[in-house]
Amino acid sequence: MAISKELKNEIIKEYAVHEGDTGSPEVQIAVLTHEINHLNEHARVHKKDHHSYRGLMKKVGHRRNLLAYLRNKDVARYRELIQRLGLRR
Repeated sequence: MAISKELKNEIIKEYAVHEGDTGSPEVQIAVLTHEINHLNEHARVHKKDHHSYRGLMKKVGHRRNLLAYLRNKDVARYRELIQRLGLRR
């Protein structure tokens, strides 16, 4: 199931770098993290749903690439974001 518009807008507001920001790496990573967490729960319940699992892996790869980009561009923003999202414990 896709993320609702209201929830996505809340995530965008929380992680936006500036007013009207929808495409910064922080926002994209936060939205992907929420979708990944949702798909992870789905994969635990529906172990034989390989199509959704493939989608999960694609989202994980996309998030990994965005995190690498942000880490190379600005380490301080990267570290703050992973702490806020609870990644890399």
